[in-house]
Amino acid sequence: MKFFFKSGKAKSKKRVVVIGIDGTPHSFLEKHIANGDFPHFKRILEGGQLRRMNSVQPCISSVAWSTFMTGRNPAGHRIFGFIDRKPNPFQLFLPNASHMGAKTIWQMLSEMDRRVCVINVPVTSPPQEVNGILIGCFLTVDIDKVAYPKELTTDLKNWGYRIDADANLGRTDKEAFFEDLRLTLEKRWETARRLYEREPWDFFQLHVMETDRINHFLWEQYENDHADYAPRFVDFYQKVDELLGEFYDRSQDDTEFIVLSDHGFCTVKKEVYVNQWLEDEGYLKLKGDQPKSVMDMDRGTKIYSLIPGRIFLNLEGREQFGEVSASQAENLKTEISEALLQMTDPDDGSKIIDKVVHREEIYDGPYASEAADLIAIPYDGYDLKANVRKPSMTAKTELVGMHTFWDAALFIKDRVIQPQEFGIIDLAPSIFKMMELEPTEKFDGGPLF
Repeated sequence: MKFFFKSGKAKSKKRVVVIGIDGTPHSFLEKHIANGDFPHFKRILEGGQLRRMNSVQPCISSVAWSTFMTGRNPAGHRIFGFIDRKPNPFQLFLPNASHMGAKTIWQMLSEMDRRVCVINVPVTSPPQEVNGILIGCFLTVDIDKVAYPKELTTDLKNWGYRIDADANLGRTDKEAFFEDLRLTLEKRWETARRLYEREPWDFFQLHVMETDRINHFLWEQYENDHADYAPRFVDFYQKVDELLGEFYDRSQDDTEFIVLSDHGFCTVKKEVYVNQWLEDEGYLKLKGDQPKSVMDMDRGTKIYSLIPGRIFLNLEGREQFGEVSASQAENLKTEISEALLQMTDPDDGSKIIDKVVHREEIYDGPYASEAADLIAIPYDGYDLKANVRKPSMTAKTELVGMHTFWDAALFIKDRVIQPQEFGIIDLAPSIFKMMELEPTEKFDGGPLF
């Protein structure tokens, strides 16, 4: 469908602003609002309530924001992880917007002749055609390819727009990392401000990815009250607080205002290399002395894993070199589930896996058959990885923060959120209710008020 630019005031009387602060925990916001560190958010809360919200499983930004933007569970939108696989011929790939199996909020609104402005939401690259503007995410590294319409590229270059902070600096140079985060946030903020004022829109969404980036590399230092890094960590979030205050003040009385995160965070106790454990236990066979990934699986493999904790049987008739028969599958799933639940930290004996769920327990939709057979859900602090042929089953690295399921955050201006427990899957239907529009696609979630 072709969408055409419209000049002048946008048609819809019901407008919505969404600010995403990736990976910002509800508990963190509550603490620092109460301490007076985030005065703008404290002021914003005079017009609503800050609620704890559930994420999705697996707890990955690409999966969570796909669920947000479609109102579907992963079996409905087809994004199951940061890395996915095609079973036959066997191939690993990085899922992006072209793999999305459901319509997004902005696609549906575009079809309804509503105008959208969407900036930096994960899994929006390559940018899809909309009625309005869409600036994609970190999955596009070339600024010439990050925006729809393409003509916007000139503005982005002139404004010094930055697609993402350099995460490698989080490993190698914390000082440079802080500066890179600050500059990236500043340029994204400036771009959003310009588009907010310049463009007619009915739906406006700005995504702050820098919060997730700083959490991954400095959350432990923050929690441990590091003398230098902890105050600067909070200082960075105070810049985000200023951004929230500015856009809240720019919102008019007839504009709905939402702030949300997609998951919480905690300190990584250890990374856990599930494929190394599978190899040690005899379930995974790898070729050669230096295998790079599960692409190097060898004959004799029964089970392999993709990040984070997604467990696949090497099933006959499904995987390219499948060796597990259909008659063996259920017993093998039971066997590996029980074994995972007994997995322990080699240093202190702590249990690593909290639960193992079958895909049928949490997924329902047309793409369910593409999901992992099982999902291992760890206790907070154990970050499940898919690396192969590691020196040991666990390690500590520069990635010191990990995602949590239960501690995402949600604020909606002037709305009382009714359910005691709810998730990010409920936002799309809530937004359509706010805009007094009937969605054209099925939602798995429901409105929160």
